[in-house]
Amino acid sequence: MKNQYKLTTKIKQLCGGVATALLLASPSIADYSAHPGSEAFIKTMVEKHNFDRDWVIGVLKQAEPKQSILDAMSRPAESVMTWGRYRKIFIQDSRVDQGAEFWREHRATLARAEREYGVPASMIVGIIGVETRYGRNKGSYRVVDALATLGFDFPRRSSFFLGQLEEYMLMVREQSFDPFDLKGSYAGAMGFGQFIPSSYRAYAVDFDGDGKIDIVNNPVDAIGSVANYFKRHGWRAGEPVVSGAVLKENADTSLFNAGLKPTKTVLELSKAGIGSDRALPPELKATAMKLDGDEGDEYWIGLKNFYVITRYNHSAMYAMAAYQLSQLIEAKVNGVAGS
Repeated sequence: MKNQYKLTTKIKQLCGGVATALLLASPSIADYSAHPGSEAFIKTMVEKHNFDRDWVIGVLKQAEPKQSILDAMSRPAESVMTWGRYRKIFIQDSRVDQGAEFWREHRATLARAEREYGVPASMIVGIIGVETRYGRNKGSYRVVDALATLGFDFPRRSSFFLGQLEEYMLMVREQSFDPFDLKGSYAGAMGFGQFIPSSYRAYAVDFDGDGKIDIVNNPVDAIGSVANYFKRHGWRAGEPVVSGAVLKENADTSLFNAGLKPTKTVLELSKAGIGSDRALPPELKATAMKLDGDEGDEYWIGLKNFYVITRYNHSAMYAMAAYQLSQLIEAKVNGVAGS
C-alpha cells in the first residue's frame, strides 16, 4: 500500500502530554480492512445496506491513515482563539471582494434560492465564503481517508465517524461517485459548503435539475443545498439575526454565554438589564453573548436565525463571523459606501 504509515517515525516526532494522548489514538494499522473494528463495520454495510462485501473490504484496504488528521482534531480554532483573532481569519477585504464576485457570477441562482427557501443570498454566500472561500479551498484530504482515520483511530469520536463512513458509502453509491475521488476537510466535510456525509444525504439538493446532487463540483447545487440546510433547520425569512446588546446598571451578567439556543425573550433580557441597540419585537426568543474582541468585550443578542447559523457549526464565533461577512459582501454588491 502506498504511503504506509510508519508508527516508529511518528513516535519520535511526538512529545509532551498532548502528544501522548494523540499517540494512544494514532493509526497503527495501514490496512483498515484488518482493523479490529472493521468486521462489525463490514457486516453492517453488507447486511443492513446490501453492499458487496469485497467492495467494502476493497475500500477499507485503500483508505490511508493520516496522523495529520488526528493532530488537527486536537486544535479546532473555535476552542483556542479569541473572537478578535478568529474574526480576522474570515473578515478580510479579499474574502469580501471574492464574495461579491461569487454573488455577481451566480446572481440568478442565489435569487432563486432566496425565493424558494427564504434564506437571504447574502447568508448563503457568507457561509460558502467562510467554509471554502467560495470553492477555492474545499480541502485536500481524501474523504475516505479522513473518515476511516477518525472512525477507526480516534476513539473519543469513533462511533460518530464510523457512522459518517457508513453514510459516505451510501452517498457514493447513490450519486455514482468514485469513493476515492472526493476530497474534503480533515473531518470529512465536502464541497463548497462543506457538508459531512449525513448532511449531504439529508440536505443536499439537485438545484440545477441535472439528475445528480453534486455539491463538490457544482456551485448551483451547492447554493441550493446551503439554502435548504438553513430552511430545514428553522430559518425564519425576514427576521433579524443579531443585535448589539446595551447593558444597564442592573444587568444580570450571568445570562451571557448561557447557551447558543435562545431561551429568554427580548423582553425578559431587557428586564434583566440587557437591552438591544435596535428595536426588536419583545416576544422574540434570544440569547445574550459576550465575545472577547480586539478592543475589549463585545456584547450581543442572538436571535432564532443566529441559532440556525450555529447548527452549521456549533460556535457563536463561527456564526458571528459568517453573518458579519455576509453583511459586508451584501454592502459591497450593493455599492454601499465604506463596504
